[in-house]
Amino acid sequence: MTEQDALAGRTILMSGGSRGIGLAIAVAAGRHGANVVILAKTDHPDPRLPGTVHTAVAEIEQAGGQALAVVGDVRKEEDVERAAAQAVGRFGGIDIVVNNASALNLTGTEELSVKRYDLMQQINSRGTFLLFKAALPHLRKSDRPRVLTLSPPVTMAPHWLGKFPAYALSKFGMTILTLGWAAEFAEAGIAANCLWPETAIKTAAVQNLLGGTDTVERARDPEIMADAAVAVLSLPPERTGETVIDVQILRETGVTDFTRYGGGDDPELDFFVDELSAPASE
Repeated sequence: MTEQDALAGRTILMSGGSRGIGLAIAVAAGRHGANVVILAKTDHPDPRLPGTVHTAVAEIEQAGGQALAVVGDVRKEEDVERAAAQAVGRFGGIDIVVNNASALNLTGTEELSVKRYDLMQQINSRGTFLLFKAALPHLRKSDRPRVLTLSPPVTMAPHWLGKFPAYALSKFGMTILTLGWAAEFAEAGIAANCLWPETAIKTAAVQNLLGGTDTVERARDPEIMADAAVAVLSLPPERTGETVIDVQILRETGVTDFTRYGGGDDPELDFFVDELSAPASE
């Protein structure tokens, strides 16, 4: 099955997606003929973070797909259920869930407020649970159900756990849920995988939160995650329960030169990644 065949006519329910990696994935899916339903809060532009759920829909449609904007909060069960219902009402079902929405806060335990802690847990792991649960009855009806979660491999390495325990917990929760669903719903044929970037990705959020010209220049473009997401969603159903790094899956598709994605000769490693798996180009 080709990438075009895998996504053409399929309906994706995505959390977030108005900008950054999520938007790049949504546009790539649209380019391959998918219908994309985006649940996001960004009804109006933010001067710090360009893009809204409406501009995202326009970009997806310009790429050749169909799209639907649902303004809502992935933390609210009623909003998530409404998004799933609207996806089914517009496109007749749900074939793919993409858990993209995520909150990033790298503050240490002493300085991190309970409010910020709760925000990360609610958006990241709880939001992932809510979106999948709302879509599950419809995934069961699909002949090719898929779940893709943007979360990292789980590591117990102290040098990662000690950096930002609260953030790590929220992201590992997304991974554990997804890998758990791969096992729990294996007999239903629901393939569930996680995807994580090898390097920092050049997004407005990274620039605003991590800052620094050097970090941005050493970050790869979001298109590497978009291409990797399409590749993962095109895998056969027996490829499930995996946490995949973007460059690894792209190598499987025959990509050998990653310089086109930017990042320079010494790209910045992303969180939970200790070393480059290979040079930027081979």
